[in-house]
Amino acid sequence: MLYVLDKTEPAAPFDRINENPLQEIKNLSTFLQKLTKRYLLVVAAGKEIRIDDGALRRLMQVAADSQAGLIYTDYFLEEENELIPRLLIDYQPGSIRDDFNFGDVLLFSAAALQAALQKQGAMPQDPALAFYDLRLKISLDYPIFHIPECLYTVAAKREAVEKGKNEEEEAHFAYVAARNFARQKKLEKLATNYLKLCGAYLTARTKKAGPADESFPVEASIVIPVFNRRKTIEDALQSALAQQTNFDFNIIIVDNHSTDGTTKTVQKLAALNSKIQHLIPQRRDLNIGGCWNEAIYSSCCGRYAVQLDSDDLYSSPETLQIIVDTLQKGDYAMVIGSYTIVNERLQEIPPGLIDHREWTAANGHNNALRVNGLGAPRAFSTAVLRQIGFPNVGYGEDYAMALRIAREYKIGRIYQSLYLCRRWLDNTDAALSVEKQNRNDFYKDKLRTLEIRARQKMTAS
Repeated sequence: MLYVLDKTEPAAPFDRINENPLQEIKNLSTFLQKLTKRYLLVVAAGKEIRIDDGALRRLMQVAADSQAGLIYTDYFLEEENELIPRLLIDYQPGSIRDDFNFGDVLLFSAAALQAALQKQGAMPQDPALAFYDLRLKISLDYPIFHIPECLYTVAAKREAVEKGKNEEEEAHFAYVAARNFARQKKLEKLATNYLKLCGAYLTARTKKAGPADESFPVEASIVIPVFNRRKTIEDALQSALAQQTNFDFNIIIVDNHSTDGTTKTVQKLAALNSKIQHLIPQRRDLNIGGCWNEAIYSSCCGRYAVQLDSDDLYSSPETLQIIVDTLQKGDYAMVIGSYTIVNERLQEIPPGLIDHREWTAANGHNNALRVNGLGAPRAFSTAVLRQIGFPNVGYGEDYAMALRIAREYKIGRIYQSLYLCRRWLDNTDAALSVEKQNRNDFYKDKLRTLEIRARQKMTAS
């Protein structure tokens, strides 16, 4: 729903936004080009939203002071007569993912809208695609400004509250769902165009890993960082030990000072099998990325480092052989496989196979800046990893490495399921608090910001 506003108006004509738009707009681009007032208020349809005159004046005041092209704010969610603050995160150059949360009320500068249309051309007809395209283009020349104040209230619908975890998980994987493939390609096209406009677009990557200037004790190492996974670590290790290969491999367990009995389980298995290298870091400030560094810089690491999370399994005894064959055949710095979501009983659950077929050799390295992940299991040339190193974080360390490698190297893909990703009570992302989800989203946006700047520097040189 769209409302035109002007700073000269003493008050907006409503204090409760209803579901009746002022008019039916058949051509959004034409409508925006003909705006005569200073601001356009965009309100999500189908929701009960309350915003008063003071909040609207605040929006317009900040818009004028900041000279922003787009303003958005925090808000209250009303559930059973309780007002719950919903805090959003700041927009930055790396916030180009199409699921960035702006809330349900946005204020656009009419001048910014019209400048973007005049400079970059009309937007898509689909309203959702149009908004994504428009805010990317606006951000090229105008700030997108977040007001950290709750300026409106959204009444939660009971049915929305009751939908629960399944819908959240479905939304999490929406960008790889087959039914969304056509739409995702359209979003990819818009994001790629933005990268071209801002100077961060890269042509297809062709660089290969090349020969390593060092020797390795084995051809491959399965790397398993672990902390307090007594319930699942033995299954993961047995999955690794069951691999059948025509080359030597080992398993590097980086035990991050577990306190629940995990250490004893690993010690017991390591005593029975020399393939298991049990590392306990001296440092106590490591997260997952730091544990990966402990593995890849150790003298026992193989020519290739292959991921296995401590609560997951390889889908068959051939997984490691398939991955290493692919790394060798393509001389890749990184190979990414496909995985299947399963429950604790290893039964497939929705959305099932996650194969990231949206990836293309020509543009996957650019589209990686739009999506939140590239898939699993991940495998690397250890020599390349040692040149870069993982950030010492517990979320996004794999994405950071993938973006960095994709900036320079061609990445290999395997589209058959190689990996079983187990969903259970202690590891599901669906239960994340809003605050933790915000931290995660902000961090990945920051990674994208850094990557965009690095790529802009590459294209400018």
